[in-house]
Amino acid sequence: MKLSSQQQEVRRLLKERRAILLAHNYQPGEIQDIADFLGDSLALSMTAAETAAEVIVFCGVHFMAETAAILCPEKTVLLPRLDLGCCLAESVTTAKLLARKAELPGVPVVTYVNSTAAVKAESDVCCTSANAIRVVNSLAAPRVLMVPDQNLARYAARHTAKEIEILTWEGWCNVHDGLSPEEVLECKAAHPQALFLAHPECNPEVLDLADEIRSTSGMLKYVLESPEKEFIIGTEKGIIHRLRQENPGKLFYSPSKRLICRPMKRITLTDVIKALQENRHQITVPEEIRVRALKAVERMLAVPRD
Repeated sequence: MKLSSQQQEVRRLLKERRAILLAHNYQPGEIQDIADFLGDSLALSMTAAETAAEVIVFCGVHFMAETAAILCPEKTVLLPRLDLGCCLAESVTTAKLLARKAELPGVPVVTYVNSTAAVKAESDVCCTSANAIRVVNSLAAPRVLMVPDQNLARYAARHTAKEIEILTWEGWCNVHDGLSPEEVLECKAAHPQALFLAHPECNPEVLDLADEIRSTSGMLKYVLESPEKEFIIGTEKGIIHRLRQENPGKLFYSPSKRLICRPMKRITLTDVIKALQENRHQITVPEEIRVRALKAVERMLAVPRD
């Protein structure tokens, strides 16, 4: 693959700075193509922690760079832009969570990694979309509070292996929650041979139509191993760039033109170059918050795999 002049400049600066470029699966293709690592937010941060890199440039939204700062306190974490919020992460604040915890004494809080460091610090354990069910099943309490994604909580409640009440939070990803059953059915009718893969952040009515419910990393793995040739991808359409590259000969369809995360698409190659040249924008987490947030992540990682 021939790189553009800007892509070449990014790679040159990364080498000069002893830096690595992390790109979420929803990033624009021109950034995905030159990333050192592609993936979801937690996996990227965990990978970065194991490298010798001194600088991490995180192409994702703000909470993802915070997660890298939690796991890599000795490294410089740069976010190319500051206007990279997430409506899901912003739906829960520490003040609101502490108030809800006061109403539910003794009820453990399971917090999706799509949340701020400060919220993670007030949580008992974190989860991802891939392991939410397993994390809930590991708890002995009869009730848990899952924040902030109500659709992920409802999905976990459907599939937990034991009697447990899952209390939800009024939060959702506007991209995934906006996908309608009608759009899915229309796409299925247009592509009857295609399997529909849905992300757990989609609403329950959409999940009912899915052939498989998978996280972004789960979708990538499933498609790679599947003998099927056509897939409807029920998540942010940026992942289709990677799916096509890793699966030549297979066809991918997005069921809605609205499956676009605008903040994810704001980062440009120019932003990445300026981040490396000017050390912008460094993301840090106060140590008292970082240590407590890290404990919630570590408790998740300690949950035995199936």
